[in-house]
Amino acid sequence: MTPTDTEEPTLTVDELAARAGVTVRTVRFYSTRGLLPPPAIGPRRVGRYGSGHLSRLALIEELQRQGMTLAAIERYLEQLPPDLSAHDLAIHRALVASWAPESAEEITRRELERRAGRALSDQDIDRLAAMGVLDRGADPDVFRLDGGTLRLGVELLDVPIAHETILASRTVLLEHARAAAHELSRLFRDEVWNPYRERESDPDHVAAMKSLSAHMQPMVIQALVTAFQRSLREELRTAFSAEAD
Repeated sequence: MTPTDTEEPTLTVDELAARAGVTVRTVRFYSTRGLLPPPAIGPRRVGRYGSGHLSRLALIEELQRQGMTLAAIERYLEQLPPDLSAHDLAIHRALVASWAPESAEEITRRELERRAGRALSDQDIDRLAAMGVLDRGADPDVFRLDGGTLRLGVELLDVPIAHETILASRTVLLEHARAAAHELSRLFRDEVWNPYRERESDPDHVAAMKSLSAHMQPMVIQALVTAFQRSLREELRTAFSAEAD
C-alpha cells in the first residue's frame, strides 16, 4: 500500500491516534497487519502521517464497528483503488457508517478539540452544531457528537461560508433528502412489499425479500450519493461557465 493523499504528511503517530480517537498501539497494530500505509519518514527518522492515513484509519475503525474481522477488512481494502484520495475514503466511510443504526457519543470539549486536532472557538462550535456534527446539552462543555461527520465539519470551518448559509444549505439538503426517502419508501411499498405480502407463502420469494431488505439501504445510499455528486458537478460546471461568458 502507498499513502492515499498527496499532501505533505505532518502528523506524528500520537497526533494521528488522537485525531482518530484510537490508541497509538492500535495504529501500530494496523500498520503491522498492512491495513495502514507506512508513514513518510521525516527528520530524525520520525514517521509522519497525512490526511489519507487518517481517512483510512477512520474507515478501518468503522468496518470493525460493523463487525467485520481483520481478514475481511483486509480483503475490503484490497478491493479499493490504490489512488483513492482522503476525500474518497471519507465517502466510503460515510457509506459504511450509514448501514448501521444512528449512534452518537457524549464528548467533552477538551476531547472534542483533541479529536478535531485544533482549538475550537464558540463560533466554531456554533458552526459544527449548524452542520449537524454535534448537539449542545445542558452542560456547555459536553456535547453529543456524530463522529462520522466530525472530520468533514472541521475542514468546513475554514471555508469562508456564512453561518446563515450553512443553515440554509442544511435545510435544503434535509428537505430534498426527506422527499427522496418518502418517494423511495412509497415505491418500495407499492412495487415490492405489497406484492410480497400477496406471495409470502413462496419460500423463494421470502428469501429474496430478506436479502433485499438487508442490502437495500446501502445500495440506495450509494446510488443517491453518486447521483448527487454527478448532478452537483454538472450544476457547478454550468453555473461557472455562465459566469465566465
